[in-house]
Amino acid sequence: MKMIRLFDFFFSLLGLIVLLPLLLILIVFGFLDTGKPLFVQNRLGKNRKLFKLIKLRTMHPSTKSVATHLATKNSVTKFGSFLRSSKLDELPQLINVLKGEMSLVGPRPNLENQTELINQRKQRKVYSVLPGITGLSQINEIDMSTPKKLSISDANMIQGLNLKNYFYYIFATISGKGKGDRIKEKK
Repeated sequence: MKMIRLFDFFFSLLGLIVLLPLLLILIVFGFLDTGKPLFVQNRLGKNRKLFKLIKLRTMHPSTKSVATHLATKNSVTKFGSFLRSSKLDELPQLINVLKGEMSLVGPRPNLENQTELINQRKQRKVYSVLPGITGLSQINEIDMSTPKKLSISDANMIQGLNLKNYFYYIFATISGKGKGDRIKEKK
């Protein structure tokens, strides 16, 4: 939908302008926390094209690059825990949205090594749209630990995506619905 791309561009540009002071403060605190405040990782986008996802770092720089549900709680820093719970770690993804690599609403982009999820998403044509910062799965706490359930939810969201739902997913996320990908407890 061209209208959604127009809203994506406008809201991501506005968000970056308005939230730039906050983003700079978070980057400074992130630098004090880990020495490397930004986290950049290859993810699969529309048509499975790789792009570099930008986030605020929430884990120690030495943490192995795995899907969030495979990481352990002790890999997350104290500041990172705050960023995750407030969802502020996602703020730099507005740059990805502005560049047209992502949308505000869409299926969360996965790593290129998440084979089971990739197969489930290919089967349901989830890669036919831009990935997003939030969406139906995120507000319903469906994460990448359940690839089939996630891909079904993503496909349902894509099929029913219209402007009303687009704004609903955004406002539901801003108001705190959904917890994002969960990190497992260390055993």
